[in-house]
Amino acid sequence: MRILVIILFFTLSTAIGQESIDLVLKEYNNRTVPYISVEQLHKNKDTYLILDTRKKEEFNVSHIPDAVWSGEKLDNYAFAKAYPDKSQPIVVYCSIGVRSEDFGESLQRLGYKNVYNLYGSIFMWKDKGNTVLNSKGNPSDSIHVYSKTWSKYLKTGIKVY
Repeated sequence: MRILVIILFFTLSTAIGQESIDLVLKEYNNRTVPYISVEQLHKNKDTYLILDTRKKEEFNVSHIPDAVWSGEKLDNYAFAKAYPDKSQPIVVYCSIGVRSEDFGESLQRLGYKNVYNLYGSIFMWKDKGNTVLNSKGNPSDSIHVYSKTWSKYLKTGIKVY
């Protein structure tokens, strides 16, 4: 019986963590930027320009391999000059997917047609067992959690504030 209770506890803890991200995204996002799952991105990573839309200090702690740091605000002119193909598939991410939706909307207003928001963003990426890299390009277990409030949504790795 005791083992059954322990198994049930861990199963519910994992489910609640996932559900919490779901609830936050439903509350804060408008779904104006279509989601892409961690699995879809991982399988087809070379297809996409991957943009990290977090602060530089968050990116430096860790980021998804091959991601380009863009920051939280889109510089329309510089971005359009660097990436003139408006049909290029782009994935945006942040901590859990709220800030990245705002960035994705900016890209859409600029005329980019294939913009996707990584569902659960870097937290979900890490929680699903994928590699993140530090500023030196080495694998890391550290994830910048943005704030104490958001930290509860990361279930694996070392939380950095």
